[in-house]
Amino acid sequence: MSAETARRNVRILTWIGIATGVIGGLLVAFPTVLPFGGPWVQLALGIATLVLAFRARKIGIAEIEGFDGRLSLFAALLGFLIVFFAGQVAFGILVDVANP
Repeated sequence: MSAETARRNVRILTWIGIATGVIGGLLVAFPTVLPFGGPWVQLALGIATLVLAFRARKIGIAEIEGFDGRLSLFAALLGFLIVFFAGQVAFGILVDVANP
């Protein structure tokens, strides 16, 4: 893969990752927007953010000389936060279902 193609792929993956992270963060901040299935959508967005961010970092580190991955690292941290907070809510729902 050429360096220019790698830069384009990293840019696309990073910005899509940030977009999914922002949407997931907004759903964590305002959970009443999705009253049914909200934590599961949040978890899916958080995992998607992580996958996209780490894929961008992998391509950037392997293919781009002098890769500065701060933006993809920000997306990954955002994904971890979403998974953490949405995971707490989802775990609470599972505990409530298990203990009638």
